[in-house]
Formats: sequence, C-alpha cells, structure tokens
Amino acid sequence: MDYRRLGASGLKVPALSFGAGTFGGSGPLFGAWGNSDATEARRLVDICLEAGVNLFDTADVYSNGASEEVLGAAIKGRRDAVLISTKTSLPMGDGPNDAGSSRSRLIKAVEDALKRLGTDYIDLLQLHAFDAGTPIEEVLSTLDGLVRAGKLRYVGVSNFSGWQVMKSLGLADKHGYPRYVAHQVYYSLVGRDYEWELMPLGLDQGVGALVWSPLGWGRLTGKIRRGEPLPDKSRLHDTASFGPPVEDEHLYRVVDALDIVAKETGKTVPQIAINWLLQRPTVASVIIGARNEEQLRQNLGAVGWSLTSDQMKKLDAASAVTAPYPYFPYRRQEGFARLSPPAV
Repeated sequence: MDYRRLGASGLKVPALSFGAGTFGGSGPLFGAWGNSDATEARRLVDICLEAGVNLFDTADVYSNGASEEVLGAAIKGRRDAVLISTKTSLPMGDGPNDAGSSRSRLIKAVEDALKRLGTDYIDLLQLHAFDAGTPIEEVLSTLDGLVRAGKLRYVGVSNFSGWQVMKSLGLADKHGYPRYVAHQVYYSLVGRDYEWELMPLGLDQGVGALVWSPLGWGRLTGKIRRGEPLPDKSRLHDTASFGPPVEDEHLYRVVDALDIVAKETGKTVPQIAINWLLQRPTVASVIIGARNEEQLRQNLGAVGWSLTSDQMKKLDAASAVTAPYPYFPYRRQEGFARLSPPAV
C-alpha cells in the first residue's frame, strides 16, 4: 500500500481508505448501501489491515450513529493500528442545536462520537457541511480546544465551497487555530467539478483530498452500459436521487473509454476508475466501500499498478466537460490562457 501525506500535515494515510457507511446500514439511503453487523465488519477490517488500509471513514449521520458503533466494535482491541476519520454537522435530531457547527453542537457531537467509537480520541474530524449560521471563529476556536484537549488529532471539512475553505484557513492563520488539512470531496470520472476551484486551492493551501464515491455514485461498476437497462440489483433504483446527477450520454462516453482501457490492462472498470483518481493532483486517499468481502478485494486491486500516460489522456478526454464560468475563458481563450497555469 502506498502512503501519502494528508495535505500539509505530517499524517500519512493510505492511498485507499475504507468507508464504513455500509456498517449498521438502515433507512432508504444507508440501508441500500449495506448493513454489515459487527462480525462481518470485523472481517472486512481484517482484510483492510492485511492490505495496509488502516484509515476508516464514518460519520455520526450514517444510520444515526450505528456506523460509528459498529466500526468501534470492529476495531476493538486494535485502536493503535487504525486511523479513524468521522464527520459531524449534519442533523442528528429535530432540536435547534442538533445540527450545525456551533460550540455547543461540536462539543456534544465529539463526545457522542467518542462513546460510539469506543475511543478517547479521533484522528481526523471533518465538518460534514458548512454552517452559515455560526461564526467561523467560533467553529475554529472550538476545534482548537478539542485538539488541545487531545480529543482530536487533525481537522478537515467535507463538501465546502472554495470561499468557505479559504476564509476558514485565513482565520485559522490569523488566530493560530488548527488549519484544515483535509477536504472530503466528491470526485470521479463522471464528476470532475472538484478540479475547477477546489483542486487548485488544495494545491496552494496544502489541503489533501479524501475522495468519496469514486465510482460516480455506483455508476462506474462496469454493469451500466449504453443500450442496456439498469441492472435489477443496482442500488441506483433506490438511491440515484440522493447523489450527484450524471447525464446519460456523458456516462456512456466515459464507460466506453473505460471498457477500452480495461481490455488493454486486464483490470476491471472500477479498478481503472479508482486508479485514475490516484494519479490526480491533491488526492491523498480514495475512500472505497464494500458490502462484502468480494467487493472489498476487487476494489483493493486498484493499487499496485498505474495507468499509462496515454491511458490517462484517453480517460481525461472522454470525461472532459466545459468548465463553468469564470473558469472556461482560461481554458479556451488565448489572452486568458497565457495567464493561467497548465490545466491539472
């Protein structure tokens, strides 16, 4: 397993990490992802550790805390061998302080997560969404206190916009608070919006990307192709509306290119899609999920080899879309292009 520094921090994380959203799954979204109990989860953790995958990602909102509880049971007795990443800020109840990133909410959320995980510290806490109603200084000062108390080691964010990350980093520098070193983002061959603003920001500011849904919300499994109906067992029947949308023609164009590269390499479509991500700038770790041992072992096959530059270019071309304003002039117009760094 390749290990990479997480942003500008000293923490090294595996190129692949495991997403525990399938642990204890319940409800229309998480139940469709999977529902591994503690026994099955422990087996999946065993396989991950054997392969060098020691970072496990979860969130309090995953099945209302059940994911954290099952993960905690699965790693019991080997806490020092793993890195735990969890997230908070999304609603965990209907009360006025059951969501967001206020001081009250963050302190309670961390204490609750520690109990569910059965540990006394979290390696990486990420804010699951930007809380526009809480002053950023309050958020950062609270995280600073939790780090100083030894309850958090590193802090990051998930699903923030560029200005939200940059303003937070500026205030962290101003007051001497911990900087965000990770940004958990949606990024895939059928979802490259991360590249327009967040990737250049990550390069400039030392914020590493932890990639969620690297297979485009289940669309790059190799089972969806042009002219064929959606497989009966696909979870997209139940979950497509929850995830990022993808136009059919764009998806098919990318899958066609993946099929060509699959024949050239002898690798599966998911393995190629993940390997492409691992060669992109700022990517520290790609979060893989699995409902069973077979899926996990197949996803682990995405490392230990690399796509060629020609294969990368082929996939780049198939997945390219027109950049949104104000970025497209820098890609298409001569005067702007001379002022822009090379496309990432």
